Amino acid sequence: MPMPPARRLAHAVSGRAARGRRVAGLALLLGVAALLAWAQEPAGTRHEVPVSARRYEFTPDRIVVDQNDLVKIVFTAEDIPHSFTIDAYRIAKRAGAGQTVTFEFRADQAGTFQYYCNLAIDEGCRKMHGELVVRARR
Repeated sequence: MPMPPARRLAHAVSGRAARGRRVAGLALLLGVAALLAWAQEPAGTRHEVPVSARRYEFTPDRIVVDQNDLVKIVFTAEDIPHSFTIDAYRIAKRAGAGQTVTFEFRADQAGTFQYYCNLAIDEGCRKMHGELVVRARR
């Protein structure tokens, strides 16, 4: 005997409700997992560091941060094109004359790292150096 329409409707609605509860439970579980992952993310401070490059120096020529800090570099080439390169962090950013490039990285490796201009526009570019000091977190 076929199911009456009202009963079919009630059955369909209860099935949807059960699926809705399962989806809501899954969403809650995923939210908790994301929160736990975020809580385990390395703690650190945010630093915004303006760096300018001009014949033939970086200002500042030394940047000091703590391990796991998030570092935002606002890099400006004031006169001719320059780059900001740190090999250990695989960073190589180029700014044209008068341009500014902004980028971020997590200072997750402790130590002292040289930054330099990797362009060969002018012989003096090879002499442009600075250092990033990342202090180990205790």
